[in-house]
Amino acid sequence: MDNLKNNDARYTVNVLTGFLGSGKTTLLRRLLASEAFSNCAVLINELGEIGLDHELLDQVDQETIVLRNGCICCGIRSDLAGALLSLNERRDRGILPPFDRVVIETTGLADPVPVINTVISDPALHHHYRIGTVVTTVDAVYGLAQLGERAESVKQAAIADRIVITKADLVGPDKLEALQMALTQVNPSCSIITSRNDASESEVLMSRDIGDGARRDEAAQWFAGSSASATMGKQSPSLFQDGGKRLGRVHGSGIETVSLTMDEPLDWTAFGVWFSMLLHRYGSVILRVKGILNLRGVNVPTVIHGVQHLIHPPTHLDSWPSPDRRSRVVLIGYLPDAAMLQRSLEIFSRTK
Repeated sequence: MDNLKNNDARYTVNVLTGFLGSGKTTLLRRLLASEAFSNCAVLINELGEIGLDHELLDQVDQETIVLRNGCICCGIRSDLAGALLSLNERRDRGILPPFDRVVIETTGLADPVPVINTVISDPALHHHYRIGTVVTTVDAVYGLAQLGERAESVKQAAIADRIVITKADLVGPDKLEALQMALTQVNPSCSIITSRNDASESEVLMSRDIGDGARRDEAAQWFAGSSASATMGKQSPSLFQDGGKRLGRVHGSGIETVSLTMDEPLDWTAFGVWFSMLLHRYGSVILRVKGILNLRGVNVPTVIHGVQHLIHPPTHLDSWPSPDRRSRVVLIGYLPDAAMLQRSLEIFSRTK
């Protein structure tokens, strides 16, 4: 595992994903017109589909436009790594205006994990960019059925940091509540935002993440459970659970959430061995991992998070987000027995 580090001057990459027809392009079109995106570069699969001619300031080339607010929009043909490196190179040469953030829109049937993998694993990209929040749009009308029928839809929700329910004005409160509770089962630590196309959601994509100065608030959100307002007045399960607990399963999907807890401070080296072995054995079926650790000899909490085998560098929080000082690791995916996972962590934690 990487050494602990906090400061990161790389450009943040937000990923916008969601199933076909879930409103990604509509949400993105509305966001691109806001001033919050004035220092953004946006990579879009089909540039012509976004419909921004009225906002156009400059056509740089066939696949690149600059909007009046300064936002850069580029089409992606096939090579995501090449598109990101080209953005960086053309900005340095003055061909494109400066930007401090990139938003990537995936196709509706795409697995967003390879996008994340590209940014994290490519040495050239990793030098310039880091993954920020992953935002998933879910259709209020068809989202519940898609979660039960389409594995892509469940995976997109499971790896999200923010979920935006679109077209909420087209369904009644009971159907909306059922969808929100199903999404909470898939991803209990995710912020769920309801969109009725009547408010600015720029903060959804532009908000801070675990990699910057808001890391303490973000970590607190992971383990506090969703707010009542996000789940129609019903508090979602907190991730402050006793060890080895399954927090929920999405009907028909096989995806579960498991919370592992350790009361005593952990040895960093022993935990690293356990964690590496866990990912080697189960990384392909673990969709998301989030953890806050109390390490021996460290006065502040250490945060870990990742997607499948891809783990972000650990970071420190300035202080604990709650009075609870237990170490907690939350796994989302097609998981083995929760009690077995808890026992294995306890065995490794006894290393002195």
